[in-house]
Amino acid sequence: CSVDCQKAHRKQHKKACRQRAAELKDERLYNQGHERPEADSCPICTLPIPLPMPKHSGFNTCCMKKICDGCHVAAQKRGMLDCAFCRIPFSDNDADNLAMIKARVQKKDPDAIHFLGQNYFHGQMGVQKDIRKAVELTEEAAELGSIGALFHLGLWYTTEGVGVEVDEAKGIEFCKKAAMQGDAEGRHLLGMHEFEKCNYDLALRHWMISAKLGHELSVEAIKNLFVKGLATKKQYTEALRGYQDAEEDMKSHDRDLAKKIKSERL
Repeated sequence: CSVDCQKAHRKQHKKACRQRAAELKDERLYNQGHERPEADSCPICTLPIPLPMPKHSGFNTCCMKKICDGCHVAAQKRGMLDCAFCRIPFSDNDADNLAMIKARVQKKDPDAIHFLGQNYFHGQMGVQKDIRKAVELTEEAAELGSIGALFHLGLWYTTEGVGVEVDEAKGIEFCKKAAMQGDAEGRHLLGMHEFEKCNYDLALRHWMISAKLGHELSVEAIKNLFVKGLATKKQYTEALRGYQDAEEDMKSHDRDLAKKIKSERL
C-alpha cells in the first residue's frame, strides 16, 4: 500500500510491521549459526574441537589459543615441551601467566579479556573472586567480538545462584547472538529455555541445529522428546546422524591417542 495509506491507518500498520519484524528476527535466529565459528577450531590441525571444548583442549595464556589435546600430544611426541603454537615455554607460575594475560588485555584482545573475566568469576590464577569485575570484562570481550563471552553472559544472566542478578530477557539476547554465530552451547541453552516454557517445537528447532554442531546433550534432549512423543523418529534419526557426522569430522589419529592416554591416567 501507499505511504498515504500507511499514515491514515498507522495503528494497523504499526502492528503488522512489528509482527513482520518479529518474523524476520526469528528467521535470522534459525537460519544462521549452522556452522561452528573459526575460534572453535584448533589453530594447528584446523579441526573443530570436540564439545565441551575445555575437556578436549587447553587454553595457552602465552598466545591465547585453544590447542586440541591431539596436537598437544603430537608436539610432546616430537620432544616439544613448550607451546605447540607459539613455542613459548609453559609456566606454572600464576603471576607470570597473569602478566601475559594482562599484556594481551591491554591490547584489547577479546579472548584475553574473556579469559581474565573467567578467572575473576571463579577466583583463579591468583586473582580474588569478583563477580562484578568478571561481568564487566566479559561484556567488554563480547563487544569486541568474543562469541564465548556472549555465551557466558547468557548463561550467567539466566542462571540462579551464580552471583549475577538474573535478567532472563538480557541473558536470552546474549545467547541468541552467540547461537547465530555458531555457538553450540548458546544454541542448546536456547532450546532449554523454550523447553521450560513448553515450546517444544521451538526447542526442537534449536536442538536440531546444536546436535548437528556436535552437541551431545542436544541429541539426548531430542531423544527425550521422541520418547515422549514430542518429536518424530525421522527428526531424532536426522539429529543423531548429524551429530555422528560432526563427531567424525572432529576425529584424528592424534586425538584418539590423546583420548587413550587420558583414559589410562584415570
